[in-house]
Amino acid sequence: MGPDRLNAAMAAVRQEFAVEIADTPETQAEAFRLRYQVYCLERKFEPGLDGLETDAYDAMSHHLLLRHIASQEAIGTVRLIRPRLRGPHSELPMEQLSSLLKLRQLPRERVAEVSRFALSKSRRVASGCMGHLLRLALIRGIVQLSGDLKLSHWCALMEPKLLRLLQTSSIYFHQVGGLLEHHGFRQPSYVALGAMLDRVRMEQPAVWEFLTDNGTLWREDSRQRSRQDIAA
Repeated sequence: MGPDRLNAAMAAVRQEFAVEIADTPETQAEAFRLRYQVYCLERKFEPGLDGLETDAYDAMSHHLLLRHIASQEAIGTVRLIRPRLRGPHSELPMEQLSSLLKLRQLPRERVAEVSRFALSKSRRVASGCMGHLLRLALIRGIVQLSGDLKLSHWCALMEPKLLRLLQTSSIYFHQVGGLLEHHGFRQPSYVALGAMLDRVRMEQPAVWEFLTDNGTLWREDSRQRSRQDIAA
């Protein structure tokens, strides 16, 4: 897709869809219902209960919804899991699967695991390009939330296919160890947000403008912290 068409497509996504923080019981229930559709009914990864997919990490997570503005349908969701500095849940979910020492070197108070990244099946299959842009819209949401929370790093357990797809938008995660078996093979990965966004800005400025709302969603103090922490 050429730059002009890409800019037009991203402008259309901004007009038709909105990302919001799910911080009420009602909006979180929407996220859990969408997760049930994707993770329980479609992929059969999780059992779910009463039409909802939840786990013990939801209480320590920040949740986002991607909503179609005209219909008000929730069509995407993602969460950021913050590790507790001590006691129960001081380890992130992906650290329960393997000893990932590199993650322990990241600043624990400024790291979060990106998890339950889900998009409605109808939106995924409608158009490959639109599905990718809607994933970028969810990433735009967690960029904004990460700035609000003063995060510097993300980590995630990701399908290699998704890692390759993100690289087409100059979003590069760094691998930690080898592939793990978790509902199929997954790659433990992490990224320093400031360095990642700097690369996107240099290589694909239109994508950077979309992800950061031309820099307004990622504050300078957050970028400085991300650069000063462990090199990506």
